[in-house]
Amino acid sequence: MRLSRYFLPVLKENPSEAQIVSHRLMLRAGMIKQAAAGIYSWLPLGFKVLRKLENIVHEEQARAGHIAIQMPIIQSADLWRESGRYDDYGQEMLRMKDRHDRDMLFTPTAEELVTDIFRGHVNSYKDLPLTLYQIQWKFRDEIRPRFGVMRGREFYMKDGYNFDLTKEDALHAYNRHLVSYLRTYERMGLQAIPMRADSGPIGGDDTHEFLVLADTGESEVFYDSAVTDLTFGDREIDYDSHGQCQAILEEFTSKYARTDETHDEALFNQIPEERRRVARGIEVGQIFYFGTKYSEPLGATVQGPDGKPVPVHMGSHGIGVSRLIGAIIEASHDDKGIIWPEGVTPFHCGIVNLKQGDEEADAACDKIYAALTALGLEPLYDDRNERAGGKFATMDLIGLPWRITVGPRGLKNGVVELTCRRTGESEELSPEAAVTKVAEIYEQIA
Repeated sequence: MRLSRYFLPVLKENPSEAQIVSHRLMLRAGMIKQAAAGIYSWLPLGFKVLRKLENIVHEEQARAGHIAIQMPIIQSADLWRESGRYDDYGQEMLRMKDRHDRDMLFTPTAEELVTDIFRGHVNSYKDLPLTLYQIQWKFRDEIRPRFGVMRGREFYMKDGYNFDLTKEDALHAYNRHLVSYLRTYERMGLQAIPMRADSGPIGGDDTHEFLVLADTGESEVFYDSAVTDLTFGDREIDYDSHGQCQAILEEFTSKYARTDETHDEALFNQIPEERRRVARGIEVGQIFYFGTKYSEPLGATVQGPDGKPVPVHMGSHGIGVSRLIGAIIEASHDDKGIIWPEGVTPFHCGIVNLKQGDEEADAACDKIYAALTALGLEPLYDDRNERAGGKFATMDLIGLPWRITVGPRGLKNGVVELTCRRTGESEELSPEAAVTKVAEIYEQIA
């Protein structure tokens, strides 16, 4: 993409309504625009990152053997009355009536809807286990929406639902989701710590939240600092193996890590004092096992091995895809702007032409642009007639991990400058070597 042809409405000043870094930088970088309180339009740069995160989630769900579907945004209230949650959910649910005076609602979550799909099509234990998921817009009518996409009313979310014959099988699905989420977050450049949490209106006894540590987090968290040394890495996991998935759950949850809602001071004090940590965290996902809480009232049963009907054991598993963008920025920025991890960057590399209109500089930039594109990478070429300082400021603000700077002076010596956004370090390379190095960086994380 050439910046002269792109829609990137960056702001020079900090918006007065933005209270935290991610909200401020998303507005300044032209990623979003507020449409109403807690509701945003996603502009090209923000939409591009949203799709990158969505694709990672889809890939890791497929790796775990989960099946994508798409459910409607508007649901009938009848199903929620059947489960008993319609009146219990509270004012966060946006209720409405259609033209026939039927009670409807804007989806805050979809346990009832997916259970209705299941009960209408699955009759035998032989069709289990089954996990269905979607990535869909949700709406919760927050009383005080704030912090941009971190606590908006409309949000983009992956929600998955497992159906299993026994509690043992359902807990394996729980473990399987924990493993897949660890992989998902690490691919996004995040360390998301699974913490024992409260189930809230979803219900159930077993639940973990995944939290990213950040000063602006909405939750107070208590943890053993040893959990921050854990990484999933590139290990290969057989998702059908109960033993492997259970071992990873134990590895990542055996050390103390809890939100304030489930914090146990006595257990916390058993940790060596030098490892006790109290911080703030941003929730980016949660997994639940809730047994037959929905299958029994909604009649989601299968014929068991003995021929008798058995209510299935269920769980649900969510990742806040749009919220993740705010979390990544909170965890990865400096005073100049965003610093995207390579796995989620909207463009792989920026190209800055220091002297637009100079025949040699223009030709060199075009050649670099073509070479990167031919390698399957997406560069953003700043070909505007702007001062160099303004071009650098834009690149720093939008946070592309790598920048190739091209100018007449360097080209006389046969070199361009390759700069790492995270460290600020630069090196002079031939144009061909700069392209090769950028390509090698992304090959390593593919």
